[in-house]
Amino acid sequence: MSSKVIKWSLLSFVIMLCSCAQDNAISKKYSNTTGWKYNDRKTTAFEVQSDYRPTIPPGMIPIEGGTFEIGEKGEYVTAPRNNPRRTVTVNSFYMDKYEVTNLNWKEYLHWTKIVFEATAPSLVAKAMPDVTVWREELAYNEPYLQNYFEHPSYDLYPVVGVTWTQAMDYCQWRTDRVNEMAMVGAGVIQAPDFSELDPAYELSYDTIRNNFVFNTQKYLLNADYNPYAGRKPKVNINGEERKVTRADGILYTDFRLPTEAEWEFAAFAPIAGESGLTTEGKVYPWSGYHTRNVTKKQLGQMQANFVRGKGDMMGVSGALNDHYVITGPVNAFWPNDFGLYNMAGNVSEWVLDVYRETSFQDMAEYNSYRGNIYVAPKEAGTDENGNTLYEVDSLGRIAMEVKFKEDDVRDYKDGDQTSVLNTDFTLIVDSMDIVELTKERLVDPTDVLAPKVNKHSRVYKGGSWKDRIYWLNPSTRRWMDEDRCSSTIGFRCAMSTMGTEDIHGNRK
Repeated sequence: MSSKVIKWSLLSFVIMLCSCAQDNAISKKYSNTTGWKYNDRKTTAFEVQSDYRPTIPPGMIPIEGGTFEIGEKGEYVTAPRNNPRRTVTVNSFYMDKYEVTNLNWKEYLHWTKIVFEATAPSLVAKAMPDVTVWREELAYNEPYLQNYFEHPSYDLYPVVGVTWTQAMDYCQWRTDRVNEMAMVGAGVIQAPDFSELDPAYELSYDTIRNNFVFNTQKYLLNADYNPYAGRKPKVNINGEERKVTRADGILYTDFRLPTEAEWEFAAFAPIAGESGLTTEGKVYPWSGYHTRNVTKKQLGQMQANFVRGKGDMMGVSGALNDHYVITGPVNAFWPNDFGLYNMAGNVSEWVLDVYRETSFQDMAEYNSYRGNIYVAPKEAGTDENGNTLYEVDSLGRIAMEVKFKEDDVRDYKDGDQTSVLNTDFTLIVDSMDIVELTKERLVDPTDVLAPKVNKHSRVYKGGSWKDRIYWLNPSTRRWMDEDRCSSTIGFRCAMSTMGTEDIHGNRK
């Protein structure tokens, strides 16, 4: 074989290797379909974020999703049959490492007071936790009313007395504050100067709402909206000054409550071992089937804050077991395999779902959730340039609306015809035809056997400081109306991941 043939053979082999290597990679510098260069001002200047890396939101832990068995993990004769076992898949997501604390809520309340107290005090009152949840007719709990939320001794204890609706408002506030900080950090806008809110300036409510309340959605939707007077509203990208969009990768998606499936998955932490298999049938968030620690160093120590038996809230003096008669600090005890603290005990936690007894029978096989209401921004005409205008709510956010009745699917396939009727009384429907809702008759609203579940009944998960051991199993589920609260219920936030499953990465 001649040397020329050998050279051509080697060259062909190198070209083949290069082609194979390129087959597995799609460049974000050049188009793989047209060949044109991205981010080139001399051509179309099509912008692509080639160096984007996901950033873990503050205070959160990345939870890698997967398949697991949701539902009951034991055989209890007297247990409610509302959680039959079923295999589902949960997408990856982020979740708070700790329950939201009194300190976290006081920060939220402080911001609300600074911005709205002078002009809209009702908004401040709306954000206040209900401290009266500590009252019991046969217990002396007045010191908790006076101190649990306010006193610094309880700063790192979970906030309670918060409704599901208040928790959702907090999630929205947190979304806007974190995105505001991200915009400041990226040099897009300057930090607000709240000294301008001095009462001596006598700023109007609309001025305050428009100039000191950064809202992510309002910023993205309103073409002419410049957040905060005197602050730079645009970012210099590829030589062009323009507003930030989702495509720039600066803004986070929304904080929210975790879905029931996400919460249960995160609590059990079904991580595969070396064999690629995971242990099913765990009873508690920690390994094993015992409420006491079985490791040599912490042998016998309680792994959660709950009630052992009648009247036993924390053990005997000098040898306390869980140490806390009511709630404890959110970082007490040990984290589960995902690194999450107090996924059993301390406080139960609100989740996103609407409660139905049959939810586990009807759920989707992935990203399971009941409670969808498909909303859209509420339009308010157009300006002189033809840009769409949107209505703004009392908190300076874009007002949302349900455009069509069928977009509210909280009752979808729930088998309960009475839940769609707009009445304060419990109804029994004689006809099973949804169209013929003229045959209903009123029944005694004090009837304890009559159905009470409705569109506003929300699920809460996990046992609390006041619960017996049964409720520490993360598969158990209870409900309460979204405008009610308790001394035993708190919450933590979650956030969806965007696209890539590399949720452990960091933005450069």
